[in-house]
Amino acid sequence: MSEPVERPPTIEDVARLAGVSIATVSRALRSPEKVAESTRKKVNAAIARTGYTANAMAQNLRMQRSQMVLVLASSIADPNFAGILTGLEKAAADRGYGVLIGNMEGTTGLEQNYLRFLSTGMADGLVLLTGHIPVAGQPPAQLAPLPPIVATERPVSSPEISYVGVDDVASAKVATEYLISLGHRRITYISGGPADIRSDLRHSGYRQGLGESPENLRDWRVEGDGSSESGRAAVERLFIKDDLPTAFFCFNDNTAIGVISALQLRGYRVPEDFSVLGFDDIPFANNFSPGLTTIRQPRHRIGERAMTILLDKLANRSLPTQKILLHGDLVVRESCAGISRKRVG
Repeated sequence: MSEPVERPPTIEDVARLAGVSIATVSRALRSPEKVAESTRKKVNAAIARTGYTANAMAQNLRMQRSQMVLVLASSIADPNFAGILTGLEKAAADRGYGVLIGNMEGTTGLEQNYLRFLSTGMADGLVLLTGHIPVAGQPPAQLAPLPPIVATERPVSSPEISYVGVDDVASAKVATEYLISLGHRRITYISGGPADIRSDLRHSGYRQGLGESPENLRDWRVEGDGSSESGRAAVERLFIKDDLPTAFFCFNDNTAIGVISALQLRGYRVPEDFSVLGFDDIPFANNFSPGLTTIRQPRHRIGERAMTILLDKLANRSLPTQKILLHGDLVVRESCAGISRKRVG
């Protein structure tokens, strides 16, 4: 007598075990964000117990969904990347999605390779941390097939792409006002380079902070590129000209660390002789000596919000584009002090 053939589990089996309707199971698979979390957990548990997982995966394939999101980063060595990625992955996992990482390392030619994840259906959506739309040398008309995109960390100049990031202008204004409150009137802004829109936004906030002072304070920008070496070079240029500020507001923490290193090599003390303020609050900022006063980016929240917007857009393509700017917090450590303590000269 032949063994009875065990039939494959069905959606009816899942619904029965979870104690919900077939329609609810279907909705939990197709649009999990539309199902209550408690119900979604019951459905997922029933799928695991019945072995219906394979069928659910096949359904995603029929719907041309991979349940994966591609994240394109300029460099995974960027100290901001890990925090943003943690937020991205948490929000993705909560909705049943995974994350693929494309590491550009300044090579735009890699974009074509990574875009294949999208064109072949290996990824459903795209999170950009690069600051530009990945055209891979193709004309703008070729952008139409791209799936929903959300940019983060670096703004993208497109009204069709949502953006989540820190409020660079407001945060830089807070930083500048803090230095002014300490008595500083000669404050240099060291930029992040002409190609980085964040540098111009932070410069704008710096100018707003200067402009709201009752005194006619000098807009004093020195060009850098966001590296610690550019911070050191900026200090050397100022000393050559013998035109020195009492405080440095730096585009990012790497630049600020370079500034402090250059000042210390010349025998100056921070903050006794000069104050230095950064931006980002990278992990090393609190382990450097002196501890760096800086603006803290809410990296984890930025990642969570960006992924949530993207997955909502995948579920409903008619949702409008959003621009969300999160507040940056001033973190006061040891690298800034009142002007009365300065001994410049």
